[in-house]
Amino acid sequence: MPSERFIDELNAQIGRELNAAHQYTAVAAWYDRETFPRLASFFYEQADEERGHAMKMVGYLRDTNSRLKLGEIKAPRDSFADHVEPIALSLEYEKKVTVAISSLYEIARETDDYASESFMQWFVDEQVEEEATMDALLQVAERVREYPMMLEEFLARDAKSLGGDE
Repeated sequence: MPSERFIDELNAQIGRELNAAHQYTAVAAWYDRETFPRLASFFYEQADEERGHAMKMVGYLRDTNSRLKLGEIKAPRDSFADHVEPIALSLEYEKKVTVAISSLYEIARETDDYASESFMQWFVDEQVEEEATMDALLQVAERVREYPMMLEEFLARDAKSLGGDE
């Protein structure tokens, strides 16, 4: 059974994942309103992915007969200065998640909880991809800042190559 410390932190991470899903949905809706359909679709998919991460964690708590304690979902930010700002916000969030995931992995290791350590390895690997994807998208967005529709064209052509995922 996971340690109480691990369970508490995993519950907090579930909240962060659900908050991210909420924020990414708001970002997608903003892009929809601004008529950036590919960016909207990208962030709707990111929202689904974050919910999936949370549910994977909920399943782990269930499978280890640990308690689930859901926290509050904060209101997301829903307006931005330009098409680049939401991507920069998302990259900063992913960097914070990487720190939190690493902390969970460290707790599992410190408490000799091999099952939880193994479970968290998937998330460690996932965060490498998440950060690389957002970083690549931000680089392209900044490069074409004056021509935002070029970012839409990039996503139409090369979205699958973001973060090295081909």
